[in-house]
Amino acid sequence: MDTPAAMRIAVIGVGNDYRHDDGVGWAVVAGLTQRGKHRPLPRGVRLFCTDGDPARLISAWDDVHLAVVVDAAYAHQDRRPGRVHHLRLDGDLPDMSRGETGSHGFALSDTVRLARTLDRLPGELLLYAVEVADTSLGTGLSPQVAAAVGPLVQRIEEDIVRRVPADR
Repeated sequence: MDTPAAMRIAVIGVGNDYRHDDGVGWAVVAGLTQRGKHRPLPRGVRLFCTDGDPARLISAWDDVHLAVVVDAAYAHQDRRPGRVHHLRLDGDLPDMSRGETGSHGFALSDTVRLARTLDRLPGELLLYAVEVADTSLGTGLSPQVAAAVGPLVQRIEEDIVRRVPADR
């Protein structure tokens, strides 16, 4: 069991703020930053925004016990923009090849496989994938995706608090 001083957590928003709903990961990190002004997150929690580049993503979760990644996702069946999928990535990874669940040229599953090969995975890796409606050029989230941000911020904050000892 980790001592409280050793617990390190990274919350990583993946996306592009200039492609509408692809900015959902960044919006969640911004929401956590805002909440932190009123109710600080536990010590050891770091917040990051990245475009999904594998080297930047692996660097963001380097040397952490828990990495929480928030990214936009495409669903080809039963599509519901704003629906949140929660995955714990360990063992066999779901197929998240380009155009199926990610919006980036290098799929998150490929980054996880690379990190595993390099022995650079965090202790635990959680993914929140938010189904999107619009990733065309432009700013601002669609109403459905924007409505998912607040509840997801709260859910991630609860995930963090559950994993950090009470005396922190």
